[in-house]
Amino acid sequence: MTLGQQAEAHAQRYLEQQGLTFVERNVRYPFGEIDLIMRHKSHWVFVEVKYRSATQYGGALQALSTAQITRIRKAANHYLQLNRLDVPCRFDVIAMEADQIHWLVDAF
Repeated sequence: MTLGQQAEAHAQRYLEQQGLTFVERNVRYPFGEIDLIMRHKSHWVFVEVKYRSATQYGGALQALSTAQITRIRKAANHYLQLNRLDVPCRFDVIAMEADQIHWLVDAF
């Protein structure tokens, strides 16, 4: 298991402990990827997981670019269309650095 996969598994466990329900992981399309799809009450939550072992280059929170946000939004829209879901949704970020987890709800 790669560091990225370990971070995603850790993020999934963390979110489940916070009351979210796991739906799917690593949903990939040619134009974008969704790390985790969770449900929180009536919302579908598309989660981007960022892991950095060191903060010298800005840390995990600064690692999310505008282009990545665009790709994630496009992938989420495609997922909703493919699954014929007309539900409220949001985009969260889990930023992990060393032993710290930062959960940004409705990040973008």
